[in-house]
Amino acid sequence: MGLSGDTLTGIALCWRIERRDGVTIGLTDHDRDLTLDGLIHRAAPGMVPSAIKRSDGLDADTMDIEGALTSDAIGATDLIAGRWDGARVALRAVDWSGAAGPVALGEGVIGAVEMRDTGFTAELRGASAALEAPVVEETSPDCRAELGDKRCRVALAGRRRLARVIAADARTLTVDVPEPGANAYGFGLLRWIGGANGGLTSAIAASGGATVTLRVAPPLAVRGGELIELIEGCDKTIATCATRFANAANFRGEPFLPGIDLLTRYPGG
Repeated sequence: MGLSGDTLTGIALCWRIERRDGVTIGLTDHDRDLTLDGLIHRAAPGMVPSAIKRSDGLDADTMDIEGALTSDAIGATDLIAGRWDGARVALRAVDWSGAAGPVALGEGVIGAVEMRDTGFTAELRGASAALEAPVVEETSPDCRAELGDKRCRVALAGRRRLARVIAADARTLTVDVPEPGANAYGFGLLRWIGGANGGLTSAIAASGGATVTLRVAPPLAVRGGELIELIEGCDKTIATCATRFANAANFRGEPFLPGIDLLTRYPGG
């Protein structure tokens, strides 16, 4: 599809956005809804992309998308809560008259989101942004695996429990199901099933009895009776791995590797 001459007057930009929870929406800067690949792209004239930077080198492809908070599909509450963080976005140019097929302009995942008085700006990071990650892992005294992943291999089936919130105060929640052991949920996760935070997860700093303390207060208000899922955590030390989980064989760390301070040690120091 050419993008020059008279055809420019028939070009519309279409965004396909897929959240991590499976919710998928389509938006277009055209003045009416368009259907593309079976998905209705709702008219959202406030959606505007920045200059699109693409390269054939190893530099990360990036683009900013600005939008007005006028659509029910993308609201300020969901942006603040983080529901759109990490969502996959595909941007295409479409001839709305149907004379030619779409042209892909860019795709990636949503990174940093900046809120403004009447809108938002979202950074779109392309696939080449993954090249910025380290090629190999750095050594560390703590385990680099996540509890229950394919490297850790601890079964989480019996370490997840449903509970209901009895009371909430800032970062501290009181639940109706006591923990199975001392600080069992410390360094674990809380998944919100009901309430305003439904679908989100919160990191747990510590737990004691029927009390759970979150690292950061939930983005939205919590009410008594809301259903949650509590997932046990691990402090990633070799002692916990060996004694609590009997999983030292799968420990992904170097607890006995001398640190850089070894260079400063000398007799009488």
